[in-house]
Amino acid sequence: MATRKPIVAGLITAGLLVFLPHAAQAAVSSDEAKALGTTLTKFGAEKAGNADGSIPSYEGGLTKPPGGHKPDARYYVDPFEGEKPVLKIDASNVSKYESMLTEGTKEALKRFPDSFRVDVYPTRRTMAYADWVQDNTVKNATTVNLAGSPVGNGVSGGDNGNPYPGIPFPIPKNGFEVMWNHQFRYTAPVTHTIPQAFLIDTGGNTSRIATPDEYFLHPWYEKSGELRKMTFDALHGFTSTLQDPPSSAGIVFLNYYLADGDQKVWFYTPGQRRVRTAPEFAYDIPIASYGGVLLWDEIHGFTGRMDRFDFKLVGKKEMYVPYNVFGITNNVSSKDFIMPKHANPDSVRFEKRRVYVVDATRKGDARHVYSRRTFYVEEDCWCIVQSESYDNAGALWRTGFIYTFPTYDLGGIDANSWGFIDFIKGNHFLVNVGRKDEGRHIKVYADHKGLNMKLTPQAVASGSVR
Repeated sequence: MATRKPIVAGLITAGLLVFLPHAAQAAVSSDEAKALGTTLTKFGAEKAGNADGSIPSYEGGLTKPPGGHKPDARYYVDPFEGEKPVLKIDASNVSKYESMLTEGTKEALKRFPDSFRVDVYPTRRTMAYADWVQDNTVKNATTVNLAGSPVGNGVSGGDNGNPYPGIPFPIPKNGFEVMWNHQFRYTAPVTHTIPQAFLIDTGGNTSRIATPDEYFLHPWYEKSGELRKMTFDALHGFTSTLQDPPSSAGIVFLNYYLADGDQKVWFYTPGQRRVRTAPEFAYDIPIASYGGVLLWDEIHGFTGRMDRFDFKLVGKKEMYVPYNVFGITNNVSSKDFIMPKHANPDSVRFEKRRVYVVDATRKGDARHVYSRRTFYVEEDCWCIVQSESYDNAGALWRTGFIYTFPTYDLGGIDANSWGFIDFIKGNHFLVNVGRKDEGRHIKVYADHKGLNMKLTPQAVASGSVR
């Protein structure tokens, strides 16, 4: 069993990274903030490309849909369809690229030498931000601080105590700030999706574990501010009605995550015919509707309160990670991407990206099934793109792949599709994928108008429909 190794080689020690204890002041000085819009983008990424040109300079992202896109399409088409990998990494050549790979990727290459592969494509800096979000991010740089009890479990800022709707820490000083940037990542205010989820057991047998009719919500990015008032001022959340399997059909979840680190959770079950609060749906509690294989704080790679781990910013590094993944999320049928031990490498695009590496160590007095976790947060989208989790003996338990893609018709990123390989149990599972299959769907909205969503416990109880 592989054990966790420190991530030190190849870290970028640019002047923009200054490491301080997480309890130290968070807002940067006005002089530091001058880098935003000059050497850095306004949202905090390095504007220039890297030394050898394999990472290009940032030119504003992908702001126009590709030619094959149709406004009424069920899913997103790949703007880079037909591109060929510039590099293929497998068991035969992994030693040449170990410094550029996550521990989870290396373990998958070791475990599955005959089938797992990393196809690296040209780096495309597709992430696009609205101007007002970038301007707010600049304001946040000098006004937002870590808050909460313990410090780091919440944020406070200059907009009546809250950050402005944007990235809170574009020049991060510690791991808590990077993780908050992930939770504030810029994405559509409303994403409606009917995807699929699959569990592939140790024998390679596939079970479909849930079909949700789901709205992912990021109310702070509805410019009018109206959706925030309707959703308890939630930073992000979701309202989800399960369609199958039959044992779960009709169950409704309503989850909200707040900027102070708190969360509000309700669920409705047809058998009981009532809505109840569920504060226990957090941390390492398994999600029953997903067969118990996904934990509540593994949604989006990580979500929820950060009080059970110390999050240390190890540094920033160029790595090969999943990005611009239109295959498994949109353009490849489930019959073509499901394999016995992992997702089909043909359906997953990797790119060389600059990522922040955050190590999370469980606090001595805290309870969680994982003792350590590592998160890789990409600089343009501020989203987790990979993760690793370790058991109490320090052995690598799971690796997670977050299959992000840009929603080029509206701007922002979709980070709602995930794949995990469980190295201890020997299974793997895929969540919110396969939208090319019949009956699947994804569409994003700039506001909530015209969408009859279940946004309150009362709406869930009344059985209102979309």
